[in-house]
Amino acid sequence: MQGSTAYADLENALPGGGDGRITIAVLDGPVDLAHPCFAGARLTELQTLAAGSGGGRALAHGTHVASVIFGQPGSAVRGIASACRGLIAPIFSDAGGGLTCSQLDLARAILSAVEHGAHIINISGGQLTPSGLPEPMLAQAVETCLRRNVLIVAAAGNDGCDCLHIPAAAPSVLAVGAMDHDGAPLASSNWGAAYLAQGVLAPGMAVIGAAPGGGTVSKSGTSFATPYVSGVCALLAAAQLARGEAPDPHGIRAAVLRNAKPCPEGAAMGCEKFLAGSIDIEATIRDLGGGHDMKTEMDIFADRDMVSQAPAEAFRPSAIAPSAAGGAIAMSSEDAPETAEEFAQPAGVTASGQIEPSDCGCSCGGAGKKNGGEHKDCGCGCGGKGGEAKKPQLVYALGKLGYDFGTEARRDSLAQAMTGEANNPLLPNHLLAYLDAAPYDASAVIWTLNLDATPIYAIVPMGPFGADAYVRLREALRAQLNEGVELISVPGVISGSMRLQSGQIVPIIVPAIRGMYSWATQPLVTHVLGAVPKAAAERETYERFSAGLSNFLDRVYYDLRNLGVTGEERAINYSATNAVQIADVIRSTTRDQLDLDRLAVKKSPVCRPDSDCYDVELSFFNPNNTNVANRVYRFTVDVSDVIPVTVGAVRSWTRRA
Repeated sequence: MQGSTAYADLENALPGGGDGRITIAVLDGPVDLAHPCFAGARLTELQTLAAGSGGGRALAHGTHVASVIFGQPGSAVRGIASACRGLIAPIFSDAGGGLTCSQLDLARAILSAVEHGAHIINISGGQLTPSGLPEPMLAQAVETCLRRNVLIVAAAGNDGCDCLHIPAAAPSVLAVGAMDHDGAPLASSNWGAAYLAQGVLAPGMAVIGAAPGGGTVSKSGTSFATPYVSGVCALLAAAQLARGEAPDPHGIRAAVLRNAKPCPEGAAMGCEKFLAGSIDIEATIRDLGGGHDMKTEMDIFADRDMVSQAPAEAFRPSAIAPSAAGGAIAMSSEDAPETAEEFAQPAGVTASGQIEPSDCGCSCGGAGKKNGGEHKDCGCGCGGKGGEAKKPQLVYALGKLGYDFGTEARRDSLAQAMTGEANNPLLPNHLLAYLDAAPYDASAVIWTLNLDATPIYAIVPMGPFGADAYVRLREALRAQLNEGVELISVPGVISGSMRLQSGQIVPIIVPAIRGMYSWATQPLVTHVLGAVPKAAAERETYERFSAGLSNFLDRVYYDLRNLGVTGEERAINYSATNAVQIADVIRSTTRDQLDLDRLAVKKSPVCRPDSDCYDVELSFFNPNNTNVANRVYRFTVDVSDVIPVTVGAVRSWTRRA
């Protein structure tokens, strides 16, 4: 394994390299899977928005981090959890200044890892933030991980200051600082109030890892302490499996924090820099019930054939970059500083809006520029020699329709093709009039699905009925302009990514036409309540019911915004916009003057074979009498197909709040 005492102690305490039923996702730069240390590793590459890599820092960073976890026995780098299954999800790229990744794109990658069965997610990167609070979409992704019992392990950052990084500072994340061989924090390792409760120090000095193209390199910083902790958590989860227990990543997190070695008395550099303490593997093993027998059990399952399977269903929400952000200290692109003399304390912390790898200072010369060289794509699995087939990423997204041109040249070419006075493609009415006359040019426009004016997907119809899908898109845009349509539903499959004119990269949805619908509040109100009555008294009651119904719809649409990627999100989005079902529920609750209390989703205990079922519960309360029990409606939704389907009838009962 590694040369340090800490790595040797780990191998003695938890030998065997883990279990193939435990899955670790690495969200980082691309990985050189042709490196000899990955030969035989159970690795699968996930499709992300990161552009193809050159031979630069993102590739070096991702390869090094992944090797610390997955390097195989007998190779130059033996990883900590070499027998565990790995998911490689690139979020940083050397192409086009891609050493940063947006919080939205990080959220996408996290949710993708969750859907592909990750137990532990390693993020050796972050964004400086004054508050420590993530943006809403990333916060939802982190919350989804907590519900699904998936542990995020993230780097605390290498700015050498009392400052927080996202996602390390987000609630339920395990933050990791770096310490030297003597157990003292590296001068570059960040600290902060949030880390005192959810951060640990781990070996992060002169960590040996794989270098692209072959060979090894030594690097220091929180980026390389983080995979150590991720690997340890995976070994502890594997030990739980060996004892016949279900893996409990968040239980492991609690044990790691609970048993961390506290700051030594009289520490010269201040106890806040030790975070909650340094990781104590032996104490954590004893706390989790392994005792000394765990070594024997780990030896037993280390020798048996590993069988990959999905994670246990303990109830399971482009700009993230390495842990330095704009306005922070300039650091070497290779290593974080290890001594205080290499530092200048920052005058203040300014968020850059991007997440970066934790060992790359964004003020370095040349940061973010494409380095020369081409990286050969090695495919997925088994050290690049083939592996598990990639599953299509299903999506059921809600939002407003928009459009983009990709480039100024495309926009100008359409403007020149538009004759007469209606010749401005930026005006939707002008564009629609042109497309009515030239429907073949509908594919020249990038159709987007937006949340709060932010594009989250590009919609690209394909196949023999692609032209029909473009007709639907034109109709939906026209209805948004003239008929009060507030959102559309777009089910489909993710297939690649596309750059918009703003430079933003968004995933491509190949839509399933059968599930594309427009949604407007007023027609549904009329459908549920009927026409407006003429009598004044009846009209007053009608308007009160109408206001309550509109409030319910607004709550569902705008309070539950999501990307529609995970099973829970697709179940919620489908249930909330299933007009036939929801109309009956709304009709009943409106008549009884009930308001929506909460909407919850959980894995259904009963489901058909080869299906993926969720129970969606809408709970309503009486605002005029809160002593009355809530009325609950439950939908069971199977999301295993591109278009979800309701299973069984809608159930209803009362329940005390």
